[in-house]
Amino acid sequence: MATELGCWMGQVEQMIRYTYWTSGCKGIVVGLSGGVDSAVAATFCCRAIGGDKVLGLSLPSKLSNPADIRDAAALCNQLGMEHRVVSIEPMLEGFKTMPEFKESRYLIGNLMARIRMAVLYYHANRDHTIVCGTSNRSEYMLGYCTKSGDNAADIQPLLHLYKTEIYRIAQELKIPESIINKTPSAGLWEGQSDEEEIGLSYEKIDASLRALEQQGWQAATPTEEKVLGLVRKSEHKRLLAPNLLAVQKKP
Repeated sequence: MATELGCWMGQVEQMIRYTYWTSGCKGIVVGLSGGVDSAVAATFCCRAIGGDKVLGLSLPSKLSNPADIRDAAALCNQLGMEHRVVSIEPMLEGFKTMPEFKESRYLIGNLMARIRMAVLYYHANRDHTIVCGTSNRSEYMLGYCTKSGDNAADIQPLLHLYKTEIYRIAQELKIPESIINKTPSAGLWEGQSDEEEIGLSYEKIDASLRALEQQGWQAATPTEEKVLGLVRKSEHKRLLAPNLLAVQKKP
């Protein structure tokens, strides 16, 4: 198992280095939520190109847990990378001044994800760096992400890894236990939990995704049926926007 993990980690780091070298950029910026996915992504980046070339941004709202920012700061200190905190609350308040603005968990949650990605890209544009995504395979396949939000990035080093694999790699990378052991949450509202919102544990999600792939995406259990339904419903999030460019005649 250690050999397998080492192979995965080496491949990820090589991809990051290749992307960094060929982009001509000066570094990488990654959003640090205080959770395990962003911690692992940031660690991979630091191992690949050096912590001095990686910027970690914590982008809290008023609903964010202060412990998440402390965990992110401690991780950056451990990795030798810079850490900055930029509150998105003033930006959210700005959106609320729009005529006919409506507020709901769904609308605000997606808005926060897109604001955070806009802030990451602002820093990337300003500093001539690239944005590292933190999406994992489990959430990507279920569509548990926001278009042009947390699924937008220049490089996605974790997209091939299931959530349960992320935890194994986090242990290998010596990610702080305070990060590994916390309940997965996007922090979109107070008390929000990823597994509660999805309705399944990551263990069941990953087991179902693996089984479905082996079975030609034919469900054999009620849990697999539920997961398959989420995969099908979210297919649009994994496809390019419909367009006619491919069928246009050449000039």
